[in-house]
Amino acid sequence: MIPVDRIEVLNPRERKARVFDTIVDNIKTIGLKKPITVTPRQASDGGERYLLVCGEGRLKAFKALGEPAIPALVVSVSDEDAFIMSLVENIARRQFRPLELLAGIVALRDQGYSPKVIATKTGLTPEYVYGILNLLKQGEERLLIAVQSGRVPLYAALSIAGAGECDKAIQVALQDAYESGNLRGRQLIEARRLIERRRTLGRSAARNTRRVQTDVTPSSLVRTYQKEVERQKTLVKKAEFAQQRLLFIVGAFRELLADEHFVTLLRAERLDTLPKYLSERIAAMGHPG
Repeated sequence: MIPVDRIEVLNPRERKARVFDTIVDNIKTIGLKKPITVTPRQASDGGERYLLVCGEGRLKAFKALGEPAIPALVVSVSDEDAFIMSLVENIARRQFRPLELLAGIVALRDQGYSPKVIATKTGLTPEYVYGILNLLKQGEERLLIAVQSGRVPLYAALSIAGAGECDKAIQVALQDAYESGNLRGRQLIEARRLIERRRTLGRSAARNTRRVQTDVTPSSLVRTYQKEVERQKTLVKKAEFAQQRLLFIVGAFRELLADEHFVTLLRAERLDTLPKYLSERIAAMGHPG
């Protein structure tokens, strides 16, 4: 049993409130199924403190429930090994956040590990690690976000990045990815959209800019990703509002055009034509019975 106030979180990460509430409720109802993992260190007051290796959610839940101590498995490992163990546990989760994985790869690179060693320690393929670090080096924020969210395969993203700014070379890379089977269906559509936005707005995912950022950091990518999500949510809301207004207009015109007197008045005033799209929508609905 380790005092919760003596445990320091080595690799903190954010959780959705709903997910965290579920963890708290489960522990409150049935108790802790699996102990956390910590490694001991010497505290400044001469006592003993611990670095958390695995189990941040469980630790926070115990704190939220007011528990003074938590069951823990104590292991003796270095700071670097503790960090790697924490990162590997996050990667092994069924639903890790893509940007957490990216941040972990970058952190290991900054500690001096080679891509091959990072791949060995994390269980990722060397090709994947090399690819992610290559996109980071080139400042390809848009491509990185697309890869990490699963919208575009890493192979296709690297081909697009390798083509530079040459439209012809980019199209060749896209065609090669399609013919090799690495880019099909929805991913092909996403890749075309991504290429267009990259051509218009630049490699950076920041809105309405053409800057090229050569030193991309995990924090900047998280901020950019969050801004992009919020922007897309706003666009969806605007689109839904516009659709509701359009349906109202179509319904109103449909009722009015069923009135022969109103139609005659429109003809007299030479206002009896409508935009093609609106006319087709009204015709498709038919006249009210």
